Amino acid sequence: MLRVEDVHLHYGAAIALRGVSLEAREGAVTCILGRNGVGKTSLIRAVTGMHAVSSGRIEWEGEDITKLAAYDRASRGIATVPQGRDIFPLLTVRENLETGFGLLSRGQRKVPDEIFDLFPVLAKMLDRRGGDLSGGQQQQLAIARALVIRPRLLVLDEPTEGIQPSIIKDIGTIIGMLRDRGDMAIVLVEQYFDFAFELADTVAVLDRGKVVLSGQVAELVAEEVRSHIAI
Repeated sequence: MLRVEDVHLHYGAAIALRGVSLEAREGAVTCILGRNGVGKTSLIRAVTGMHAVSSGRIEWEGEDITKLAAYDRASRGIATVPQGRDIFPLLTVRENLETGFGLLSRGQRKVPDEIFDLFPVLAKMLDRRGGDLSGGQQQQLAIARALVIRPRLLVLDEPTEGIQPSIIKDIGTIIGMLRDRGDMAIVLVEQYFDFAFELADTVAVLDRGKVVLSGQVAELVAEEVRSHIAI
């Protein structure tokens, strides 16, 4: 389980997170909702080690990882799919997938067959450069690349951004399948309310760097959640 406790984060003098706490459990999707600029990506950067927190504690599988570097967190099974995908445009699909091998033992340095079951389009494009793929295909590649390291915590930062509806539906199906396996905690950052609320088991709504509403989806009123994220 991931546990974030009273985390504050600054960019210079600017406060991005103010006492944020949340939990993410195996076999569940924890969704972080909020408008632009409220601290969602900052929270992801704190969890994955891309930005140091000012105070607070981040715990993963019972270990305090607050001060661990991003690489050390990845080696403990924390994988991220960043906003904007960040695939390597000049590398082939195969080479993009293989960038995760550095975290694996020699015996594990193989792209799992499951990835091509989840993303059959990638099996047909292994020798195509990442930059030549459509936006939806690049998003699928970014998720597949994260799965190469066999993560136990998968963090997705707005995976529906700029993606056509048919691919959004496919990505939602895949996230649901990964959750239902029961061996992975999933943190999903989203603005697309319907997509997020349908997948989420628990929700945390951020506003001005603070959690203003949280709970199990079954216990929350959809319209109340929507009111906090409406522009």
